[in-house]
Amino acid sequence: MTTIQNFKDELNQAIIGREKEFDFMLIALLQQGHVLLESVPGSGKTMMAKSFASAFQGDFKRVQFTPDVLPSDVTGIRYFNPQSQEFVLKAGPVSTNILLADEINRATPRTQSSLLESMEEKQVTIDGETLKLPTPFMVIATQNPIESQQGTFPLPAAQLDRFLFKLNIGYPSFEEEHLILQQYGKNPGAVTTSSVIDPEDVARWAKGASEVSVHVDLERYILKIVRATREHPYLELGLSSRAALAILQAAKSYAYISGRSFATPDDVKEILAPAALHRMELSTEGMLTKNLEDVLKEIIDSVPAPLEAIV
Repeated sequence: MTTIQNFKDELNQAIIGREKEFDFMLIALLQQGHVLLESVPGSGKTMMAKSFASAFQGDFKRVQFTPDVLPSDVTGIRYFNPQSQEFVLKAGPVSTNILLADEINRATPRTQSSLLESMEEKQVTIDGETLKLPTPFMVIATQNPIESQQGTFPLPAAQLDRFLFKLNIGYPSFEEEHLILQQYGKNPGAVTTSSVIDPEDVARWAKGASEVSVHVDLERYILKIVRATREHPYLELGLSSRAALAILQAAKSYAYISGRSFATPDDVKEILAPAALHRMELSTEGMLTKNLEDVLKEIIDSVPAPLEAIV
C-alpha cells in the first residue's frame, strides 16, 4: 500500500527544493481544492504541476491560456454531427482529475470565468446540460507576476477566493540550484515521475484527514483570525466564510499528512499565509505603509493561540 511518504519521496527526487510546496499541493488534492502557482518565468511552475500530476494515476489535461482561448475551449462544446444529424456533446479539458491552467492570467476575464463553476461546484454546464466532473478534481493554475507582464488580466477576487492556496515560488537556494545543475545539466528533459498513487489512495487519505480531531477552541482561534482581517484598518478586503472553512480543512489535512490525528494552532499557522494572503486586499492607506505579509503577521501576533486546543 502506497504511503504519503512514498508519494512525497517520488516528487522530491524529481523536483529539488520544493518539499513544502508539494505538501500544500497534496493537501489541496485531498480537499479537492485548487492551487495557484506564481513566480517569474523559468522557476519550474509548470514542471512542478506536471510532476505532481504524473505521480497520480488519474486523468491529467493541460490548457495553455492565451488571449484567444475561448470558454468553450475549456468547458466543452455541443456541435452538430452531419452523419447522425444530431447535436453531440464534446466535453472539454476541464473534465479530468487534474487540470493544469498554464499562465491563467493571459486569458481574458470571460475565459477565466469559465472555470468558476467547475472550481466551486465540481461540475460544468454546456448549453444547458450539466456534467459532473471526475473525483477527485483539482485545478493547478500558474501565472507570472502581474506587475512584470504586459497583456495579462489579473484574476478577480471572486476567482482568487476559489483557490485553496496561492504559492509564491521563490528562487532555490545556492545548494539546491547547484544540485539542479548537476542533476539536469546534461539532460534538461530528464525530469521523470512514476505514478505511485491512484484515486482510491486519495479517497482514503481524504477520509483520514476529515476525521482529524479539532478542538472547539481551535475553531474559535481560526474565526478570531478571520474576523480580525475584516476589522483591520489597513485591509479593504478581509477573509470570507469560505476562507475560514478552507483554513480549517487545510489545517486538518496538514495534521494528517504530518502523521497526527489532531490539529494544533501550529498547523493553522503553517497553512495560514498560502491560504489567506491571496484573499486579502490592502486599503489605499495600507498600500502606502504595509504589505499583506506584515498585516497578517500583526493579526497572528494579536490573537492569542489556545493553549489546550488538542482533542
